[in-house]
Amino acid sequence: MDDEDWDTEITDNRGGGALPAFQPNFQKSGSLPVRANETSSVFGRSVKPAGVDGKQNGEEKPTGGFGNRRSFGNRGASGNRFEERNPGFGREVGDNEDSQSDALFSRRGGMIDGGDTYRGRRGSIRGGRGGHGLFTSNDYEMQDGGQQSSFFGSKRGGFGASSGDAENRGRRFRGRGGYKGINEEVIGGAGKSLWKSDGDGEGGDFAGPKVTYIPPPPPDSEDDIFAHYQTGINFDKYDNILVEVSGLDRPAAIMTFEEAGLCQTLIKNIARAGYSKLTPVQKHSIPIVLAGRDLMACAQTGSGKTAAFLIPILAQMMQDGVSATQFKEQQEPECIIVAPTRELVNQIFLESRKFAYGTCIRPVVVYGGTQTNHSVRQIQQGCNILCATPGRLLDILGREKIGLSKLRYLVLDEADRMLDMGFGPDMKKLISNPGMPPKDERQTLMFSATFPEEIQRLAGEFLKIEYLFVVVGQVGGACSDVQQTILQVSQYDKRDKLVEILQGIGDKRTMVFVETKKKADFFATLLCQEKIKTTSIHGDREQREREEALHDFRSGRCPVLVATSVAARGLDIENVQHVINVDLPSSVDDYVHRIGRTGRCGNIGKAVSFFDPATDSGIAQPLIKVLADAQQEVPSWLEEIACGSCPVGFSNPRRNMFASVDSRKAFQSKENQHSGGFLASNTSPADESWD
Repeated sequence: MDDEDWDTEITDNRGGGALPAFQPNFQKSGSLPVRANETSSVFGRSVKPAGVDGKQNGEEKPTGGFGNRRSFGNRGASGNRFEERNPGFGREVGDNEDSQSDALFSRRGGMIDGGDTYRGRRGSIRGGRGGHGLFTSNDYEMQDGGQQSSFFGSKRGGFGASSGDAENRGRRFRGRGGYKGINEEVIGGAGKSLWKSDGDGEGGDFAGPKVTYIPPPPPDSEDDIFAHYQTGINFDKYDNILVEVSGLDRPAAIMTFEEAGLCQTLIKNIARAGYSKLTPVQKHSIPIVLAGRDLMACAQTGSGKTAAFLIPILAQMMQDGVSATQFKEQQEPECIIVAPTRELVNQIFLESRKFAYGTCIRPVVVYGGTQTNHSVRQIQQGCNILCATPGRLLDILGREKIGLSKLRYLVLDEADRMLDMGFGPDMKKLISNPGMPPKDERQTLMFSATFPEEIQRLAGEFLKIEYLFVVVGQVGGACSDVQQTILQVSQYDKRDKLVEILQGIGDKRTMVFVETKKKADFFATLLCQEKIKTTSIHGDREQREREEALHDFRSGRCPVLVATSVAARGLDIENVQHVINVDLPSSVDDYVHRIGRTGRCGNIGKAVSFFDPATDSGIAQPLIKVLADAQQEVPSWLEEIACGSCPVGFSNPRRNMFASVDSRKAFQSKENQHSGGFLASNTSPADESWD
């Protein structure tokens, strides 16, 4: 059957009417039958409607499987496919974070809430490509169609799904067989990146129903505001980590908060937030920021980088008497903090709220997946520090709800991610905004645990030539408080191995990382069927669902969180004792960030990674370097694989992947280079364009 015929309505042969719709199973955890999903994630099960083939609802077993020649989330009866009558589905295109742009449901992804409808094609229930989906009471119609190929084996359809949807062809994918995968980018069937930045408007060509979700306000009691968890037994070992500061006229490091000359209100808030001792990145970064210098800082995961830029910024703002006002139609924040994911930017906001408590400084957070008017209302109540994801920030700027004339601080958290191909165009738009002060008139700060050399060079577009570079420990290195274990596991054995490990762990809080959204939903459902309370988070889930999933994980209701790389960076969740990489990322940078969700603030953590020689040999050499730098055991079989995959004469597997020092040093000996060390194209004082 050609694609053009797929919209033809076919009715029930016996009754002449459309088949009744599936009814979603919305029971809460604990009310589902045996082996049902216990997660707070809302997963749908494919069940035959009443009266089909003479069976009642519930008699048909759920379909779909792992490696059984059925596509994930496939139809209840072979040879049928589903299509709803009302094609009015989708979501607001409101942000570029997580997956570089908010997903339309033509992206074929994951969860939708009960108010959305959606279309299924070629046998898979959409969310088909993103996993499980919820049906509303809207009717759908069954149509003839062929059975999908195996779970992993579709040549055209990425992760066990077909391609060729007539409606979606030419929309996001501009081709066949794409799915959203690594770091939520569009990955083609041949592994080619098909990423394309989408606009952020609400009324674009692909815009669906407006997002109406308004997140609940954070708790405002003093105890909730200053809630924190205890440092671990290895916290004092931070003092032994070597620190290198590159650049001219470096301010001296401080040993205590009092040495920084902070006001008493801020000192009091710092103590109530649980900060009693400076970490190495804070000792050096705070005086640099207070001195008005641009900064690029690289420190291990969980080492206090957020406080390293928030404390000096707030100190300067308090000293200057900055205060919020509600009497301006267009707010003009003094500081903008940009981060790649919604969860991370909200976490930064909560930290800034601690330090600004009892002052006239008002932090605000805005991010995609929420009602835009709600973001605007929050800003109009007064905004001195704006924490935002890139897409929503550009949207608010486009609506002229904020101005940049008073901007003094621009902070990029997870800066290497903010400057790569995913968010680079958005950052270019931001610094090219007509109201953005030039880099010589603002202070730009960049923080991350990994800074590849090519990203350092791109940073020259944002930073003054005389910026300072702070390195704490091994740049791009994993935290030594994380015990790393690499297991050789083939693709089709991962399911059983994961269940075995989690059953041995018990109720200890564990993050499980997979490469695609579809796998996240699959493994979450699988683990729930194994009586392991699990939830999931990825870029296709509604923001309400994402926040509920994180809440259930933080509270311990669901001790296992299955996630894509959307949760790999920055999230600071108490008592995460284990990280399991079911799928290793293609970049060792992402590996470092993933395992950094445990072993934070001096606490001990464990990370287990499944290594499949058929797909992961490319990361073998840099992985060995990460293990060796962290004094971890390197399996002999991994060394053999690395030797077999390396080119002749290859000596340092991470030389081209990490910058072990300030990248400017690599250019100091070259002729015709200025003292900053960057190429002339990267250091023109008058031009911030990427072109």
